[in-house]
Amino acid sequence: MDTIFALASARGKAGVAVVRISGPSAFVAGRVLAGSLPEPRRSALRVLRGASGPIDEALVLTFEAGHSFTGEDVVEFQVHGSVAVANALLSELGRQPDLRLAEPGEFTRRALENERLDLAQVEGLADLIESETEAQRVQALRVLSGALGQKAEAWRTDLIRAAALLEATIDFADEDVPVDVSPEVLDLIDRTMASLDNEVAGSRISERIRDGFEVAIVGAPNAGKSTLLNALAGREAAITSEVAGTTRDVIEVRMELAGLPVTMLDTAGLRETDDVVERLGVERARTRALAADLRIFLLSGDPLDFDPLDGDIVVEGKADITGRGVSGKTGEGIDYLVEQVAAVLSERASHAGTAIRARHRFAMTHAREALETARIEVESGSERSELAAEELWSAIRALDSLVGRVDVEMILDEIFASFCLGK
Repeated sequence: MDTIFALASARGKAGVAVVRISGPSAFVAGRVLAGSLPEPRRSALRVLRGASGPIDEALVLTFEAGHSFTGEDVVEFQVHGSVAVANALLSELGRQPDLRLAEPGEFTRRALENERLDLAQVEGLADLIESETEAQRVQALRVLSGALGQKAEAWRTDLIRAAALLEATIDFADEDVPVDVSPEVLDLIDRTMASLDNEVAGSRISERIRDGFEVAIVGAPNAGKSTLLNALAGREAAITSEVAGTTRDVIEVRMELAGLPVTMLDTAGLRETDDVVERLGVERARTRALAADLRIFLLSGDPLDFDPLDGDIVVEGKADITGRGVSGKTGEGIDYLVEQVAAVLSERASHAGTAIRARHRFAMTHAREALETARIEVESGSERSELAAEELWSAIRALDSLVGRVDVEMILDEIFASFCLGK
């Protein structure tokens, strides 16, 4: 396998820049520049020298194969975060034989191939890099720690046990098997199905934490929706006017509430209108509001033919005039409204599972369907044991795809393409 190198820290000026080398020639390349290397998993200061003289003084770290992020021999140079220093170091590495610049995500891909990470952990690492809120960070770190892989391994162990019990009855079909294995097999299947049901249910909330919750502000024209959005955003995100029907399209503002990623939606005022453009805006407002995770109904005295759903928040607008509810102009009631929204979303987020992607949910759903069929076959009698065992193995293969044991080549390129160079 080639030895690869790349800048592992962000480009541009910084206090420190990190250049990573990984592969069979990593130590050789490190010695060419540093003269000598510290013992593995230790660090030392070295002056790095190139063909034209000294490059910089660096903190040098080494990791032997099996004890590094990639699973290969790794050398890291921590140099001063100058663009010129980083470029000079990369240029010198590029001149060395058997070295090449890493492709995006290639270090992490090698960690997967060398079984330092499973596929779910790779996705958790990608999400950790992209995390913007505290909830996203905590969730991604949980997946990176291997929590989903541990669950998948527990499910796999139970199902292999169930399949082995059934296959034992197949192997000894012509003999008297003293024990009926079906109660234990059904118990293993039921236990796994229940766990999968919980994880699938929680995966939808996990996806919302990863991608962001949507909260729609709904109300009649001129109810103060745009003013409220601007107050929540802390800037003039939407045009406000005394003229009713100003908002024609859905305006989105992304923010963080209670550590959760939230996109607030300012929608067109709901009313009957002959204006073609405004009518389109009203239809779009209804559609987006229904699809949102939560709705804030801003009342202004005008009736709405759109009823709140369970969990929605209903509040009076323009408190600067009425003395009740919230006001985007004065800020009255805003803090309490934010607390209400955060409480609702935090309660939902508490039910998040370990699975965080649609791919995870699809694999678990497929496994669950196979287990349901296997259960029916087991209950149909011992003569159906072979079919039941095959369904169990189908479920096992689906769960194996969660962590990258099977059927993942088609998605690897897409996953690693999202990584930055040097990761």
